[in-house]
Amino acid sequence: MNPHTNRATMAAATILTLITLTTLTACGGEDEADRATGEPRPSASQSKRPTPAGKLAGLMVSPTDVKGFSVQKHSDEFALATSPDEVTLDKPACAPLAYAINQLPLGEPQAELTRVLTDEAKGVNGAHTYITLTTYASGGAQPVMADVKKAAAACGNGFTAKGSGGTSTYDSITPENVTPAGDEALGFKATMTFRGAPHTMHTQVVREGEVIGVYFSVNGAAIANARPSDAKLTPAVVTAQNAKLG
Repeated sequence: MNPHTNRATMAAATILTLITLTTLTACGGEDEADRATGEPRPSASQSKRPTPAGKLAGLMVSPTDVKGFSVQKHSDEFALATSPDEVTLDKPACAPLAYAINQLPLGEPQAELTRVLTDEAKGVNGAHTYITLTTYASGGAQPVMADVKKAAAACGNGFTAKGSGGTSTYDSITPENVTPAGDEALGFKATMTFRGAPHTMHTQVVREGEVIGVYFSVNGAAIANARPSDAKLTPAVVTAQNAKLG
């Protein structure tokens, strides 16, 4: 046999063998057992993790979770500020409360998501519930929750927060008992006076793993029209969101 022909034939056979092995490996890769555990190796689709924003989207309540309530995106039109950097306080220790009350992220989350829920039976004249979810890197949520607890305990006499959208003065902060939820939960109410009318707003903060949920209820129509208000959180909404958090 011609030596050049022989070498060409051997090279072709080698290439064919490599192609065959590669094909077999690719076809069996998803089911091939892990040598260490004996378990099937996960496919690329199985091992894919949701983004922080995608995670929060899956955890936020939807209209099917809270019958009778609309769930809409939050508008910054009447917001005190659009970011914590825009807020200044007369008592810096109260910053976590100011952020929680005004749908601003606590700490340094990887992602945040806010929705506003409206009781369809009451419409714009009823209380609105704002839900803000934030997710953190490993170990990041617990210190944030601790800061909220410290602020709730230290700011009983109220505080004033100024932002790009105006100024809000809270007369008092009072801790409230809440149903246990997640890994830890706390509640507090804030009072304010506007145009001579008193208003009470309620907030609940829940931590589940590295996710924190802030639930805040306010009657904006009553404040705008100088009617006294006490906007309590709707138990069904709180229960539904706690269930989504796990």
